[in-house]
Amino acid sequence: MILTLAGGVGGAKLANGFAKVCSPDDLLIGVNIGDDFIHFGLHISPDLDSVMYRLAGLNDQERGWGLADESWNFMRSIARLGGPEWFNLGDHDLATHMERTRLLGLGKTLSEVTVHLSQALGVKHHIAPVSNEKIRTKVKTANGDLSFQDYFVRMRCEPEVRGFIYEGAEHARLLPSIEIAVASSNLQAIVICPSNPFVSIGPILAIPALRELLITRTAPCIAVSPIIEGKAVKGPAAKMMRELGLRSSSYTIARYYKGLIDGLVIDRADENEQGRISKEGIQTLVTGTLMPDSQAEEALARRVLAFSSKLRS
Repeated sequence: MILTLAGGVGGAKLANGFAKVCSPDDLLIGVNIGDDFIHFGLHISPDLDSVMYRLAGLNDQERGWGLADESWNFMRSIARLGGPEWFNLGDHDLATHMERTRLLGLGKTLSEVTVHLSQALGVKHHIAPVSNEKIRTKVKTANGDLSFQDYFVRMRCEPEVRGFIYEGAEHARLLPSIEIAVASSNLQAIVICPSNPFVSIGPILAIPALRELLITRTAPCIAVSPIIEGKAVKGPAAKMMRELGLRSSSYTIARYYKGLIDGLVIDRADENEQGRISKEGIQTLVTGTLMPDSQAEEALARRVLAFSSKLRS
């Protein structure tokens, strides 16, 4: 079994790569819920949807989020009426949020709803929120504390970042299936996808039970760096690092996960970081980490699996 921890576009891409090489019984994809929020009365789970749409082959690869061949009649009508138009909801995507909200209102858990939606879209692999309880990321900025979507979408990541708050994480219960997977003797590896460490993986690691399990686990834990040559492949991770007084590098990623991971996968362009990372007690795999298409996603997943086997031996 492989357990991946994912969020954002990079997480969805590598999760899809693992889905190409692992059977549904051998892969569990634990997904960040710190981005979740209520908009127009609807429960929106951006990271769960990004992973679900990618595995279903329905995602818009150019934008990196949402559905392909989307239409925007709802948003045009909202704008005409003077409603909030800062967060785009496509017409087809809107159906996902409405059905999620309806099922949650009937008493279903978020994990149960995610299984239902995934199956309806033809996804056979298990996608799961890391918890059924509410976790919300807030970004501490020079403008005050902002909800993640306010910072990320409405303000376009412009405010200077000073830190992060993961509301609810301290008391959130880890999803039982994830807890069972980490403790399983059949677990080959835990893989932290190339997601933003602060806002996609940070909320996951802020759950005390998961952090404790990662420290005491027996299977190797591997992270894939989202940084290449000092830049984030997508999103504000590099900007956040600089504003927090950190160098934007794979070495900084290694330091962030130190004590939790055994190995770090870095891009060939950052091979010069290998020595510094090794001194932190973390083994490295130097390879191509860009994933422009499904073939690259699958190839990277296979290389990470081979790396995990090496770490186990």
